[in-house]
Amino acid sequence: MPLSLNVRAVIVSLIFLVAFIGLWHLGTLPDMAKKAYADPAYAALMGGATPAKSGIPSPGMVWHTAVTNLSNPFYSNGPNDKGVGLQLAYSLGRVLIGFFLAILIGVPLGFVIGMSPLMRKALNPYIQIMKPISPLAWMPLALYTIKDASFSSIFVIFISSIWPILINTAHGVSSVRQDWLNVARTLEVNPIRTAFRVILPAAAPTILTGMRISMGIAWLVIVAAEMLVGGTGIGYYVWNAWNNLDLSNVIFAIFVIGAVGMLLDMILGVVAKLVTYQE
Repeated sequence: MPLSLNVRAVIVSLIFLVAFIGLWHLGTLPDMAKKAYADPAYAALMGGATPAKSGIPSPGMVWHTAVTNLSNPFYSNGPNDKGVGLQLAYSLGRVLIGFFLAILIGVPLGFVIGMSPLMRKALNPYIQIMKPISPLAWMPLALYTIKDASFSSIFVIFISSIWPILINTAHGVSSVRQDWLNVARTLEVNPIRTAFRVILPAAAPTILTGMRISMGIAWLVIVAAEMLVGGTGIGYYVWNAWNNLDLSNVIFAIFVIGAVGMLLDMILGVVAKLVTYQE
């Protein structure tokens, strides 16, 4: 009996994972061809030459670090020593606040742009100018005006995640079939009811796609922003580990960032499927 596509995909993914860990392990093995001590006399004094090791932690070291951190993720031993769970909570709080602010402004404005050709042409130049600006370019201005690292990070999340929501909402609204709008107009449905009962359900999949893109950008930006401003958050956790030359914690944090980002995307993906019309 042939295996299903999902089972084959899982098998191939596991093969890639085993190959990656194997190559990682081989790359961190001691190099027997090189001596840990450059001076032979000093090496003899120390009891003989020893194999030099790679500076990258091995998979076993990172696994030990992960088990240690996840066994007590919410500890707090001062401002510079907090568990990874607390740091993730700070980052997720900032991301969600900035993300929902982007939704509150981006979706209504996207509706206006999508329903009005005049507004679309009038605002499109400003959108095209603002959209490609690097989010971190806003950080110095935000720090100068807001004078608070946490709120400045939230502003950067907002300004970077609003554009995919705005553009996708406008595209989804403008792509609603004209036949449906004509039926609503024939039945003398008022514009507000038309927006909520006809346009919003039809444009919802496109709007959710914009939200998924925005969430990915927001999670990417918050890590970089926290590395710049410091204080708290998973980005600061990575930077603090690097300053302490703790590469095991750096690699562990990278995996945590990727896992949380994947989980956030999966949640929005499930919501997108729920609002997608299935024939």
